[in-house]
Amino acid sequence: MNEQTSALVALVNKMPDPDQRGMYCADIDKEKIEGAIAKILKGGRDNIIGVIDMLVEPGKGDDVKAHYALHCLALHVCKLKGERRRRRFARSLASQTGGDRPKEVQKYLVRELQIAGGREVVEELGELLVDEELCEPAAQALAAIGDGAAEQLRRALRRARGKRRLTIVQNLGVVRDAKSVGALKRAVSDEDGEVRIAAAWALANIGDAGSADLLLRAAEKADGWERIQATKACLLLAEKLRAAGKKSEAVRIYRHLRDTRTDPAERYVCDAAKIGLAAAD
Repeated sequence: MNEQTSALVALVNKMPDPDQRGMYCADIDKEKIEGAIAKILKGGRDNIIGVIDMLVEPGKGDDVKAHYALHCLALHVCKLKGERRRRRFARSLASQTGGDRPKEVQKYLVRELQIAGGREVVEELGELLVDEELCEPAAQALAAIGDGAAEQLRRALRRARGKRRLTIVQNLGVVRDAKSVGALKRAVSDEDGEVRIAAAWALANIGDAGSADLLLRAAEKADGWERIQATKACLLLAEKLRAAGKKSEAVRIYRHLRDTRTDPAERYVCDAAKIGLAAAD
């Protein structure tokens, strides 16, 4: 172990030890930890990669302090003035994804990018959307970053299948990507029921007025749980349209639901539509 590595290990070892429950006591030495984190960060990319090198697969060793240090670094760089050190930290983490490191380690790095990442790492995160194990954390990180995320999710949707397709459809709704409306409309007819539900919710959350008839038809056609969720999407779309000042479009959805949901088991839908109409007036 060279001198630089030994010094880094000593700094990481200043992180606190969890108790038997895996919890940290309230009286940890905050000044000691913050001092060690500042020194680690001062060492730049080499130190950041060095801490990442201490992470191992679950059950393959004790890396609790390295995890703690990396998380503290992510929080610390977000508090600093300017963006230079945060971007450098994020790029360092992103450079260690998509390679040969254990998937659980990469998942942890992506979760830290969800905290500290920005526009500078969206392309690296976008590349992870093709990976079955990394797609979900990568999509969540992109949604948290926001800037540049929609393009990456949109591109990945074209070739996504199974669970990855569901994840991407959901997060296109989270980022409210209007450019994905066409693809999401097609997904409302997907062979996978969960994808259909996610696509309906995504269109509603985007607030696309042109999707109203499609969502109403989908809700009418569906049964059971899917019918409930598709109906909720119709109500959400009406709320989004009303909030956007598109009163007539919202009223049309509310009236349709009020007039067509006559089964006593769906009285709650009729009641919700009536409340929406009253709010629109």
